[in-house]
Amino acid sequence: MKIPTVEGIIERRILVNFTVDPGIIGKIIPPPFSPKIYKGKAIVGICLIRLKHMRPKGFPYFTGISSENGAHRIAVEWTDNAVLKEGVFIPRRDTSSRINSFAGGRLFPGRHFYAQYDVKESNGNFHVAFKSEDGTSLSIDAKQAKAFNTDSIFGSLENASAFFQGGDTGYSPNGDQYDGLQLKTLNWKVEPLQVSAVQSSYFENRNNFPEGAVQFDNALLMTRVKY
Repeated sequence: MKIPTVEGIIERRILVNFTVDPGIIGKIIPPPFSPKIYKGKAIVGICLIRLKHMRPKGFPYFTGISSENGAHRIAVEWTDNAVLKEGVFIPRRDTSSRINSFAGGRLFPGRHFYAQYDVKESNGNFHVAFKSEDGTSLSIDAKQAKAFNTDSIFGSLENASAFFQGGDTGYSPNGDQYDGLQLKTLNWKVEPLQVSAVQSSYFENRNNFPEGAVQFDNALLMTRVKY
C-alpha cells in the first residue's frame, strides 16, 4: 500500500456520518481492513471537500488543481508490522475535475469518477449535490449550527472530533493494490452542522446495505485547512 505526498488547501470540508451494524461492513471491506467500532457500531460517511491548489509535494503552486470532491468512507483498523493502525477505507471517490478523474490511480490515490456538481453556499447554508458519469448521485442540505447533535452516538463534539481526527489516512482500491493518502492538518477544528436532507445512492444500494441499515448520526464542518 503506497502513500504519495500531496499538498494544497481544503477550502471547505463537510463530513456527514452514519452508523451501521459492523457485520454489514465486514462483508464490504477487504482484508487487511476491519471496521473500527464505536459503542458497538461501525461508522461510515460522506466527505465533501473543495480543494484548492492540490498538487504532488514539490510541484509549483500554480500547477495545483482546484475541484469539488466527494468520498464515501468507512472507518477501519488494520495491523501493520504488529502495530494497530486506524484510518478510512474509501470505496468510492467522485470529482468535478476531469484531470483528477484521469490522474486518479496515477498521480492521486484511487479511481475518481467524473461528476457534475451543483454547489450553493451562503450565510452558513450549504447545498452540495452531484451526479456521476455512472449514475451515482448524492445530495446534502445543511446549515451551520451552534450545538452538536444530541442524539449522536458520540455524545459530544469533542468525542466526534477526536474519532475523525484519528482517521487521517485513507485507502482506495486501485486494481490489485490500495492507494493511500494521509491528510495531515495543522489546524484541525470542526464545527457542528445541522442536516435537513441527505441522499446517497451509494448507501442506498440494497445489495450492500439493507433498508434502514445506514442511520444518520451527525455532520461536521471544516474550513480553510492546510494539508
